[in-house]
Amino acid sequence: MTETGSRRVFADRVLLGLRILRDDLWTVRADPLPPSVWLRWLPHGVLWLTAVGITFGGLAELQDHGRLGFGGAFLLALAQGGAIVLAMWRPIPAWWLSTGGMAVGAVTLLDRLDTPPGMRFTWPWPASGIIAQLLVLLLLSLRVRFRVAVEALVLTALVTLFLEGQLGARPHVSTTVVTIALSALVVPFGAALRGRREARAELSHQSTLTAEERARRTLLEERSRIARELHDVVAHHMSVISIQAQVAPHLVENPSDELRENLDGIRHNALEALTELRRVLGVLRSESPDEDAPGDAGVVPHSPQPTLDRLDALVENTRAAGLAVTARIVGDRRPLPPGVELSAYRIVQEALSNVLRHAPGATAHVEIEYMAYGLLVGVRNTRPTRPAPPSPGAGHGLLGMRERAAMLGGALTAESRPDGGYQVFARLPAAGTDEGPAPRRTPGTPPGATGHTGTIPALDSKDGRA
Repeated sequence: MTETGSRRVFADRVLLGLRILRDDLWTVRADPLPPSVWLRWLPHGVLWLTAVGITFGGLAELQDHGRLGFGGAFLLALAQGGAIVLAMWRPIPAWWLSTGGMAVGAVTLLDRLDTPPGMRFTWPWPASGIIAQLLVLLLLSLRVRFRVAVEALVLTALVTLFLEGQLGARPHVSTTVVTIALSALVVPFGAALRGRREARAELSHQSTLTAEERARRTLLEERSRIARELHDVVAHHMSVISIQAQVAPHLVENPSDELRENLDGIRHNALEALTELRRVLGVLRSESPDEDAPGDAGVVPHSPQPTLDRLDALVENTRAAGLAVTARIVGDRRPLPPGVELSAYRIVQEALSNVLRHAPGATAHVEIEYMAYGLLVGVRNTRPTRPAPPSPGAGHGLLGMRERAAMLGGALTAESRPDGGYQVFARLPAAGTDEGPAPRRTPGTPPGATGHTGTIPALDSKDGRA
Protein backbone atom coordinates (compact mmCIF):
# COMPACT_ATOMS: atom_id res chain seq x y z
CA MET A 1 0.00 0.00 0.00
CA THR A 2 1.36 3.45 -0.93
CA GLU A 3 1.92 6.23 1.56
CA THR A 4 -1.02 8.18 0.11
CA GLY A 5 -3.28 5.15 0.53
CA SER A 6 -2.16 4.66 4.13
CA ARG A 7 -2.93 8.28 4.95
CA ARG A 8 -6.33 7.98 3.34
CA VAL A 9 -7.15 4.87 5.39
CA PHE A 10 -5.99 6.61 8.58
CA ALA A 11 -8.06 9.67 7.77
CA ASP A 12 -11.13 7.51 7.10
CA ARG A 13 -10.71 5.75 10.46
CA VAL A 14 -10.37 9.09 12.26
CA LEU A 15 -13.50 10.42 10.57
CA LEU A 16 -15.37 7.24 11.44
CA GLY A 17 -14.34 7.54 15.10
CA LEU A 18 -15.41 11.20 15.22
CA ARG A 19 -18.73 10.30 13.63
CA ILE A 20 -19.35 7.60 16.24
CA LEU A 21 -18.37 10.04 18.99
CA ARG A 22 -20.78 12.63 17.63
CA ASP A 23 -23.61 10.09 17.43
CA ASP A 24 -22.95 8.95 21.01
CA LEU A 25 -22.60 12.34 22.69
CA TRP A 26 -24.89 14.45 20.55
CA THR A 27 -28.23 12.94 21.51
CA VAL A 28 -30.85 13.34 24.20
CA ARG A 29 -31.90 9.70 24.18
CA ALA A 30 -31.23 7.49 27.21
CA ASP A 31 -32.76 4.54 29.04
CA PRO A 32 -35.59 5.24 31.50
CA LEU A 33 -34.53 6.39 34.93
CA PRO A 34 -34.22 3.28 37.15
CA PRO A 35 -37.05 3.36 39.69
CA SER A 36 -36.65 2.63 43.35
CA VAL A 37 -38.55 -0.44 44.49
CA TRP A 38 -39.26 0.54 48.08
CA LEU A 39 -39.81 4.31 47.67
CA ARG A 40 -39.96 5.26 44.02
CA TRP A 41 -39.35 9.00 44.35
CA LEU A 42 -36.94 9.09 47.28
CA PRO A 43 -33.75 8.97 45.14
CA HIS A 44 -35.17 11.70 42.94
CA GLY A 45 -35.93 13.85 45.97
CA VAL A 46 -32.39 13.35 47.27
CA LEU A 47 -30.97 14.46 43.91
CA TRP A 48 -33.19 17.55 43.92
CA LEU A 49 -32.00 18.48 47.42
CA THR A 50 -28.40 17.87 46.37
CA ALA A 51 -28.85 20.09 43.33
CA VAL A 52 -30.22 22.90 45.50
CA GLY A 53 -27.35 22.51 47.96
CA ILE A 54 -24.74 22.57 45.19
CA THR A 55 -26.34 25.65 43.64
CA PHE A 56 -26.21 27.66 46.87
CA GLY A 57 -22.82 26.24 47.84
CA GLY A 58 -21.36 27.04 44.44
CA LEU A 59 -22.83 30.55 44.55
CA ALA A 60 -21.17 31.24 47.89
CA GLU A 61 -17.87 29.71 46.75
CA LEU A 62 -17.73 31.72 43.53
CA GLN A 63 -18.66 34.97 45.26
CA ASP A 64 -16.42 34.63 48.34
CA HIS A 65 -13.32 32.96 46.91
CA GLY A 66 -13.72 33.66 43.20
CA ARG A 67 -14.66 37.31 43.70
CA LEU A 68 -17.38 37.08 41.03
CA GLY A 69 -20.45 39.27 40.98
CA PHE A 70 -23.81 37.81 41.92
CA GLY A 71 -25.04 37.54 38.32
CA GLY A 72 -22.08 35.60 36.95
CA ALA A 73 -21.69 33.48 40.07
CA PHE A 74 -25.39 32.61 40.10
CA LEU A 75 -25.38 31.51 36.43
CA LEU A 76 -22.34 29.26 36.93
CA ALA A 77 -23.75 27.79 40.14
CA LEU A 78 -27.14 27.28 38.50
CA ALA A 79 -25.43 25.38 35.67
CA GLN A 80 -23.84 23.04 38.22
CA GLY A 81 -27.07 22.34 40.12
CA GLY A 82 -29.24 22.33 37.01
CA ALA A 83 -27.02 19.70 35.39
CA ILE A 84 -27.87 17.27 38.20
CA VAL A 85 -31.62 17.81 37.76
CA LEU A 86 -31.34 17.55 33.97
CA ALA A 87 -29.32 14.33 34.27
CA MET A 88 -32.33 12.56 35.77
CA TRP A 89 -34.06 12.79 32.37
CA ARG A 90 -31.42 13.83 29.80
CA PRO A 91 -27.99 12.70 31.05
CA ILE A 92 -25.98 13.50 27.90
CA PRO A 93 -27.16 17.14 27.61
CA ALA A 94 -26.63 17.41 31.38
CA TRP A 95 -23.01 16.30 30.92
CA TRP A 96 -22.50 18.95 28.24
CA LEU A 97 -24.02 21.57 30.57
CA SER A 98 -21.82 20.59 33.49
CA THR A 99 -18.62 20.35 31.45
CA GLY A 100 -19.36 23.53 29.50
CA GLY A 101 -20.20 25.45 32.68
CA MET A 102 -16.90 24.30 34.19
CA ALA A 103 -14.94 25.49 31.13
CA VAL A 104 -16.66 28.88 31.10
CA GLY A 105 -16.11 29.26 34.84
CA ALA A 106 -12.44 28.28 34.55
CA VAL A 107 -11.83 30.92 31.87
CA THR A 108 -13.81 33.54 33.82
CA LEU A 109 -11.87 32.87 37.03
CA LEU A 110 -8.46 32.81 35.35
CA ASP A 111 -7.67 36.42 36.16
CA ARG A 112 -8.89 36.06 39.76
CA LEU A 113 -6.87 33.05 40.87
CA ASP A 114 -4.60 35.07 43.14
CA THR A 115 -7.01 37.78 44.22
CA PRO A 116 -6.54 38.77 46.99
CA PRO A 117 -2.87 37.77 47.28
CA GLY A 118 -2.25 34.61 49.27
CA MET A 119 -5.74 33.12 48.69
CA ARG A 120 -5.60 30.35 46.12
CA PHE A 121 -8.78 29.19 44.43
CA THR A 122 -9.55 25.53 43.53
CA TRP A 123 -9.26 25.43 39.74
CA PRO A 124 -10.26 24.44 37.06
CA TRP A 125 -12.99 22.57 38.94
CA PRO A 126 -14.41 24.23 42.07
CA ALA A 127 -15.44 21.88 44.87
CA SER A 128 -19.15 22.22 44.07
CA GLY A 129 -18.44 21.62 40.39
CA ILE A 130 -16.56 18.39 41.15
CA ILE A 131 -19.52 16.99 43.13
CA ALA A 132 -21.96 18.01 40.38
CA GLN A 133 -19.81 16.44 37.65
CA LEU A 134 -19.45 13.18 39.56
CA LEU A 135 -23.21 12.89 40.04
CA VAL A 136 -23.82 13.66 36.38
CA LEU A 137 -21.31 11.02 35.28
CA LEU A 138 -22.92 8.51 37.66
CA LEU A 139 -26.40 9.14 36.26
CA LEU A 140 -24.98 9.06 32.74
CA SER A 141 -23.29 5.68 33.23
CA LEU A 142 -26.50 4.28 34.75
CA ARG A 143 -28.54 5.06 31.67
CA VAL A 144 -26.33 4.82 28.58
CA ARG A 145 -24.02 2.21 27.14
CA PHE A 146 -20.64 1.78 28.77
CA ARG A 147 -18.88 3.01 25.64
CA VAL A 148 -20.74 6.32 25.73
CA ALA A 149 -19.93 6.76 29.44
CA VAL A 150 -16.23 6.11 28.75
CA GLU A 151 -16.28 8.66 25.92
CA ALA A 152 -17.75 11.25 28.29
CA LEU A 153 -15.10 10.38 30.89
CA VAL A 154 -12.25 10.73 28.36
CA LEU A 155 -13.53 14.09 27.10
CA THR A 156 -13.90 15.31 30.68
CA ALA A 157 -10.29 14.37 31.36
CA LEU A 158 -9.05 15.95 28.11
CA VAL A 159 -10.87 19.24 28.76
CA THR A 160 -9.54 19.34 32.32
CA LEU A 161 -5.97 18.60 31.23
CA PHE A 162 -6.17 21.19 28.45
CA LEU A 163 -7.32 23.92 30.84
CA GLU A 164 -4.67 22.93 33.36
CA GLY A 165 -1.88 22.79 30.80
CA GLN A 166 -2.69 25.81 28.68
CA LEU A 167 -4.29 28.26 31.10
CA GLY A 168 -3.20 27.16 34.55
CA ALA A 169 0.09 29.03 34.88
CA ARG A 170 -1.16 31.28 37.64
CA PRO A 171 -1.10 30.16 41.27
CA HIS A 172 -4.06 28.00 42.26
CA VAL A 173 -5.02 24.78 44.00
CA SER A 174 -5.22 22.25 41.15
CA THR A 175 -8.20 19.86 41.13
CA THR A 176 -7.25 18.09 37.90
CA VAL A 177 -5.92 14.87 39.38
CA VAL A 178 -8.70 14.61 41.95
CA THR A 179 -11.41 15.17 39.35
CA ILE A 180 -10.03 12.67 36.86
CA ALA A 181 -9.37 10.02 39.51
CA LEU A 182 -12.83 10.28 41.06
CA SER A 183 -14.48 10.31 37.64
CA ALA A 184 -12.56 7.19 36.67
CA LEU A 185 -14.04 5.48 39.75
CA VAL A 186 -17.59 6.74 39.32
CA VAL A 187 -18.07 5.66 35.69
CA PRO A 188 -17.18 1.95 36.18
CA PHE A 189 -19.27 1.92 39.37
CA GLY A 190 -22.32 3.25 37.53
CA ALA A 191 -21.73 0.85 34.64
CA ALA A 192 -21.56 -2.04 37.10
CA LEU A 193 -24.87 -0.98 38.67
CA ARG A 194 -26.40 -0.73 35.20
CA GLY A 195 -25.13 -4.20 34.29
CA ARG A 196 -26.51 -5.63 37.54
CA ARG A 197 -29.90 -4.06 36.89
CA GLU A 198 -29.99 -5.40 33.33
CA ALA A 199 -28.93 -8.85 34.52
CA ARG A 200 -31.71 -8.90 37.13
CA ALA A 201 -34.26 -7.75 34.54
CA GLU A 202 -33.11 -10.46 32.13
CA LEU A 203 -33.22 -13.06 34.90
CA SER A 204 -36.75 -12.01 35.80
CA HIS A 205 -37.76 -12.20 32.15
CA GLN A 206 -36.23 -15.65 31.77
CA SER A 207 -37.91 -16.80 34.98
CA THR A 208 -41.26 -15.65 33.60
CA LEU A 209 -40.63 -17.47 30.34
CA THR A 210 -39.56 -20.59 32.23
CA ALA A 211 -42.71 -20.52 34.36
CA GLU A 212 -44.89 -20.07 31.29
CA GLU A 213 -43.10 -22.89 29.49
CA ARG A 214 -43.44 -25.14 32.53
CA ALA A 215 -47.18 -24.40 32.72
CA ARG A 216 -47.54 -25.06 29.00
CA ARG A 217 -45.62 -28.32 29.26
CA THR A 218 -47.73 -29.39 32.24
CA LEU A 219 -50.91 -28.70 30.30
CA LEU A 220 -49.67 -30.68 27.31
CA GLU A 221 -48.64 -33.59 29.52
CA GLU A 222 -52.08 -33.73 31.10
CA ARG A 223 -53.81 -33.52 27.74
CA SER A 224 -51.55 -36.27 26.41
CA ARG A 225 -52.44 -38.47 29.38
CA ILE A 226 -56.16 -37.84 28.86
CA ALA A 227 -55.75 -38.56 25.13
CA ARG A 228 -54.07 -41.88 25.87
CA GLU A 229 -56.96 -42.91 28.08
CA LEU A 230 -59.62 -41.82 25.58
CA HIS A 231 -57.84 -43.72 22.82
CA ASP A 232 -58.69 -46.90 24.70
CA VAL A 233 -62.36 -45.91 24.82
CA VAL A 234 -62.45 -45.03 21.12
CA ALA A 235 -60.62 -48.23 20.18
CA HIS A 236 -63.22 -50.25 22.09
CA HIS A 237 -66.07 -48.61 20.17
CA MET A 238 -64.34 -49.18 16.85
CA SER A 239 -63.88 -52.85 17.70
CA VAL A 240 -67.58 -53.15 18.51
CA ILE A 241 -68.49 -51.48 15.21
CA SER A 242 -66.28 -53.91 13.32
CA ILE A 243 -67.79 -56.95 15.03
CA GLN A 244 -71.36 -55.71 14.55
CA ALA A 245 -70.74 -55.09 10.86
CA GLN A 246 -69.39 -58.62 10.51
CA VAL A 247 -72.32 -60.23 12.34
CA ALA A 248 -75.11 -58.14 10.83
CA PRO A 249 -75.46 -60.11 7.54
CA HIS A 250 -76.11 -63.29 9.52
CA LEU A 251 -79.04 -61.65 11.30
CA VAL A 252 -80.94 -61.01 8.06
CA GLU A 253 -82.46 -63.72 5.89
CA ASN A 254 -81.13 -63.58 2.35
CA PRO A 255 -79.28 -60.24 2.66
CA SER A 256 -78.81 -58.40 -0.61
CA ASP A 257 -75.42 -57.94 -2.25
CA GLU A 258 -75.58 -54.18 -1.67
CA LEU A 259 -76.17 -54.71 2.06
CA ARG A 260 -73.25 -57.13 2.27
CA GLU A 261 -71.03 -54.73 0.34
CA ASN A 262 -71.92 -51.78 2.60
CA LEU A 263 -71.41 -53.79 5.76
CA ASP A 264 -68.07 -55.07 4.46
CA GLY A 265 -67.05 -51.47 3.77
CA ILE A 266 -68.04 -50.43 7.31
CA ARG A 267 -66.06 -53.31 8.79
CA HIS A 268 -63.04 -52.56 6.59
CA ASN A 269 -63.02 -48.86 7.52
CA ALA A 270 -63.48 -49.67 11.21
CA LEU A 271 -60.54 -52.08 11.13
CA GLU A 272 -58.35 -49.50 9.38
CA ALA A 273 -59.32 -46.84 11.91
CA LEU A 274 -58.67 -49.27 14.75
CA THR A 275 -55.21 -50.06 13.35
CA GLU A 276 -54.31 -46.38 13.12
CA LEU A 277 -55.61 -45.73 16.63
CA ARG A 278 -53.46 -48.55 17.98
CA ARG A 279 -50.42 -47.08 16.26
CA VAL A 280 -51.04 -43.62 17.70
CA LEU A 281 -51.74 -45.06 21.13
CA GLY A 282 -48.50 -47.05 20.94
CA VAL A 283 -46.55 -43.87 20.17
CA LEU A 284 -48.17 -41.97 23.04
CA ARG A 285 -47.51 -44.76 25.51
CA SER A 286 -43.92 -45.27 24.37
CA GLU A 287 -43.13 -41.55 24.72
CA SER A 288 -44.89 -41.11 28.06
CA PRO A 289 -45.82 -44.42 29.69
CA ASP A 290 -48.61 -44.46 32.21
CA GLU A 291 -47.72 -44.47 35.85
CA ASP A 292 -49.76 -46.34 38.41
CA ALA A 293 -51.83 -43.76 40.23
CA PRO A 294 -52.60 -44.02 43.94
CA GLY A 295 -55.59 -46.29 44.39
CA ASP A 296 -54.89 -48.19 41.16
CA ALA A 297 -52.04 -50.35 42.32
CA GLY A 298 -51.36 -53.29 40.12
CA VAL A 299 -53.15 -51.93 37.05
CA VAL A 300 -50.98 -52.43 34.00
CA PRO A 301 -50.78 -49.69 31.33
CA HIS A 302 -52.71 -51.70 28.72
CA SER A 303 -55.60 -52.74 30.95
CA PRO A 304 -59.11 -51.39 30.17
CA GLN A 305 -59.75 -47.86 31.35
CA PRO A 306 -61.72 -47.66 34.61
CA THR A 307 -65.34 -46.62 34.99
CA LEU A 308 -67.54 -45.88 37.99
CA ASP A 309 -68.08 -49.62 38.40
CA ARG A 310 -64.62 -49.64 39.99
CA LEU A 311 -65.40 -46.81 42.41
CA ASP A 312 -65.79 -49.24 45.35
CA ALA A 313 -62.35 -50.75 44.64
CA LEU A 314 -60.84 -47.25 44.49
CA VAL A 315 -62.35 -46.35 47.87
CA GLU A 316 -61.13 -49.60 49.42
CA ASN A 317 -57.59 -49.08 48.10
CA THR A 318 -57.59 -45.55 49.48
CA ARG A 319 -58.71 -46.80 52.88
CA ALA A 320 -55.89 -49.33 52.78
CA ALA A 321 -53.48 -46.41 52.24
CA GLY A 322 -54.60 -44.94 55.60
CA LEU A 323 -57.36 -42.48 54.66
CA ALA A 324 -60.82 -42.75 56.20
CA VAL A 325 -63.19 -42.45 53.22
CA THR A 326 -66.95 -42.68 52.87
CA ALA A 327 -68.79 -42.83 49.56
CA ARG A 328 -72.35 -42.10 48.56
CA ILE A 329 -74.24 -42.42 45.27
CA VAL A 330 -77.37 -40.29 44.83
CA GLY A 331 -79.96 -40.82 42.14
CA ASP A 332 -80.75 -43.69 39.80
CA ARG A 333 -77.53 -45.23 38.62
CA ARG A 334 -77.47 -45.69 34.84
CA PRO A 335 -74.86 -46.27 32.13
CA LEU A 336 -73.17 -43.12 30.90
CA PRO A 337 -70.74 -42.51 28.01
CA PRO A 338 -67.36 -44.10 28.77
CA GLY A 339 -65.60 -40.74 28.60
CA VAL A 340 -67.86 -39.31 31.30
CA GLU A 341 -67.39 -42.29 33.61
CA LEU A 342 -63.63 -42.31 33.02
CA SER A 343 -63.37 -38.58 33.80
CA ALA A 344 -65.51 -38.94 36.93
CA TYR A 345 -63.37 -41.85 38.13
CA ARG A 346 -60.11 -39.97 37.51
CA ILE A 347 -61.37 -36.82 39.25
CA VAL A 348 -62.31 -38.81 42.34
CA GLN A 349 -58.99 -40.67 42.20
CA GLU A 350 -56.92 -37.48 41.95
CA ALA A 351 -58.95 -35.71 44.64
CA LEU A 352 -58.40 -38.59 47.08
CA SER A 353 -54.69 -38.62 46.19
CA ASN A 354 -54.54 -34.92 47.06
CA VAL A 355 -56.13 -35.62 50.43
CA LEU A 356 -53.54 -38.32 51.12
CA ARG A 357 -50.68 -35.98 50.21
CA HIS A 358 -51.86 -32.66 51.63
CA ALA A 359 -54.22 -33.46 54.51
CA PRO A 360 -52.71 -36.11 56.82
CA GLY A 361 -55.19 -37.35 59.38
CA ALA A 362 -58.22 -35.90 57.59
CA THR A 363 -61.33 -37.82 56.59
CA ALA A 364 -62.82 -37.70 53.10
CA HIS A 365 -66.29 -38.06 51.64
CA VAL A 366 -67.06 -38.90 48.00
CA GLU A 367 -70.45 -38.24 46.48
CA ILE A 368 -71.63 -39.09 42.96
CA GLU A 369 -75.05 -37.74 42.00
CA TYR A 370 -76.79 -38.81 38.79
CA MET A 371 -78.65 -35.88 37.23
CA ALA A 372 -80.82 -35.66 34.14
CA TYR A 373 -78.00 -34.09 32.14
CA GLY A 374 -75.05 -36.01 33.58
CA LEU A 375 -73.11 -36.26 36.82
CA LEU A 376 -72.25 -34.16 39.84
CA VAL A 377 -68.99 -35.30 41.43
CA GLY A 378 -67.95 -34.05 44.85
CA VAL A 379 -65.01 -34.88 47.09
CA ARG A 380 -64.50 -33.06 50.37
CA ASN A 381 -62.15 -33.55 53.29
CA THR A 382 -61.88 -32.25 56.84
CA ARG A 383 -59.06 -30.22 58.34
CA PRO A 384 -55.75 -32.14 58.53
CA THR A 385 -54.60 -33.11 61.99
CA ARG A 386 -50.86 -32.79 61.34
CA PRO A 387 -48.56 -30.94 58.93
CA ALA A 388 -48.27 -32.37 55.44
CA PRO A 389 -44.85 -33.72 54.43
CA PRO A 390 -43.19 -32.44 51.22
CA SER A 391 -45.16 -33.80 48.29
CA PRO A 392 -43.37 -35.73 45.54
CA GLY A 393 -46.17 -34.96 43.10
CA ALA A 394 -45.59 -33.04 39.87
CA GLY A 395 -48.31 -30.48 40.56
CA HIS A 396 -50.60 -31.62 37.73
CA GLY A 397 -53.62 -32.76 39.74
CA LEU A 398 -55.96 -29.78 39.60
CA LEU A 399 -54.93 -28.99 36.05
CA GLY A 400 -55.77 -32.52 34.94
CA MET A 401 -59.14 -32.49 36.69
CA ARG A 402 -59.97 -29.15 35.14
CA GLU A 403 -59.02 -30.40 31.65
CA ARG A 404 -61.19 -33.50 32.04
CA ALA A 405 -64.23 -31.44 33.03
CA ALA A 406 -63.66 -28.88 30.26
CA MET A 407 -63.24 -31.66 27.68
CA LEU A 408 -66.82 -32.78 28.41
CA GLY A 409 -68.22 -29.25 28.37
CA GLY A 410 -68.50 -29.13 32.15
CA ALA A 411 -66.70 -27.24 34.88
CA LEU A 412 -64.78 -27.91 38.07
CA THR A 413 -64.03 -25.85 41.14
CA ALA A 414 -61.62 -26.57 43.99
CA GLU A 415 -61.64 -24.39 47.08
CA SER A 416 -61.00 -24.31 50.79
CA ARG A 417 -63.87 -24.89 53.20
CA PRO A 418 -64.72 -22.64 56.16
CA ASP A 419 -63.82 -25.42 58.60
CA GLY A 420 -60.27 -25.66 57.23
CA GLY A 421 -60.94 -28.56 54.89
CA TYR A 422 -61.00 -28.66 51.12
CA GLN A 423 -63.51 -29.63 48.47
CA VAL A 424 -63.54 -30.45 44.76
CA PHE A 425 -66.84 -30.19 42.91
CA ALA A 426 -67.36 -31.03 39.23
CA ARG A 427 -70.25 -30.94 36.79
CA LEU A 428 -69.90 -33.46 33.95
CA PRO A 429 -72.59 -33.33 31.23
CA ALA A 430 -73.38 -36.59 29.51
CA ALA A 431 -73.49 -34.83 26.15
CA GLY A 432 -70.72 -32.74 24.59
CA THR A 433 -72.28 -29.49 25.80
CA ASP A 434 -74.34 -28.36 28.76
CA GLU A 435 -78.08 -28.88 28.49
CA GLY A 436 -78.93 -26.30 31.08
CA PRO A 437 -77.55 -24.64 34.16
CA ALA A 438 -76.04 -27.00 36.68
CA PRO A 439 -76.81 -26.68 40.37
CA ARG A 440 -74.07 -25.45 42.63
CA ARG A 441 -74.26 -27.79 45.59
CA THR A 442 -71.81 -28.49 48.33
CA PRO A 443 -71.11 -32.24 48.38
CA GLY A 444 -73.02 -33.89 51.17
CA THR A 445 -76.11 -31.70 50.88
CA PRO A 446 -79.20 -33.94 50.67
CA PRO A 447 -80.89 -34.09 47.26
CA GLY A 448 -83.56 -31.50 46.88
CA ALA A 449 -82.02 -29.10 49.40
CA THR A 450 -81.97 -25.42 48.57
CA GLY A 451 -78.38 -25.15 47.45
CA HIS A 452 -78.84 -25.31 43.69
CA THR A 453 -78.15 -21.76 42.61
CA GLY A 454 -76.13 -21.04 39.53
CA THR A 455 -73.28 -22.73 37.74
CA ILE A 456 -69.86 -23.73 38.94
CA PRO A 457 -67.09 -21.24 38.15
CA ALA A 458 -64.00 -22.40 36.34
CA LEU A 459 -61.15 -23.70 38.43
CA ASP A 460 -58.87 -20.96 39.67
CA SER A 461 -55.29 -21.70 38.58
CA LYS A 462 -54.03 -20.34 41.91
CA ASP A 463 -55.46 -23.24 43.88
CA GLY A 464 -52.68 -24.70 45.91
CA ARG A 465 -53.22 -28.41 45.35
CA ALA A 466 -50.66 -30.49 43.46
